Amino acid sequence: MRIGIIGMGNIGSTLARLFVDAGHELAISNSRGPDTLGDVVAELGGRVRATTSEEAARFGDVVVVSVPFGRYRELPTGGMAGKVVIDTNNYYPNRDGNFEELDADRTTSSELLAAHLPGARVVKAFNAMQSQHLRDLSKPAGDRARVGVPISGDDQQAKLTVADLIDQTGFDAVDAGTLAEGGRKHQPGSEVYAADLPSSELHRRVYA
Repeated sequence: MRIGIIGMGNIGSTLARLFVDAGHELAISNSRGPDTLGDVVAELGGRVRATTSEEAARFGDVVVVSVPFGRYRELPTGGMAGKVVIDTNNYYPNRDGNFEELDADRTTSSELLAAHLPGARVVKAFNAMQSQHLRDLSKPAGDRARVGVPISGDDQQAKLTVADLIDQTGFDAVDAGTLAEGGRKHQPGSEVYAADLPSSELHRRVYA
């Protein structure tokens, strides 16, 4: 599969390594330009290329968005329609500034992202785990202690695509519902955020 990654911070760079290990072809990008990613490309190998954000969006069958939420309006909109977009972002007012509609709980950060990317099939995932745990806690399929990764989205087929990628990285996807429902269940401040729960316990808490 071809995966574009926009944002190479802690989560983006960790996912890049996991996806390369799973055999995928990547286009990676950051806000400073492809020339700053040479060391990452050299480390990850020949299935990875450094590009602009616009090129990463066009390249990927799946596009990972892993930028600070407060900058989501800077994301390219071209090339996203019809694609699965994995939203790893979280809203932190101290970092992102205040968004009144989020502070009033009228919507979720993922719904705002989806509105910015018309036609994109947005799935929120990989937002509820610290990057070092994403790197270190993977387990084989069938392990009863396998950690669950909550996902939410409005497109069932897109969620199945993301669930398969989660399985390939050594975790179990746990469906938390729609962007509106699930976004609230696994955003910062929720019971499951950064809890690193086995998938059975995560499912219990999501639907408690």
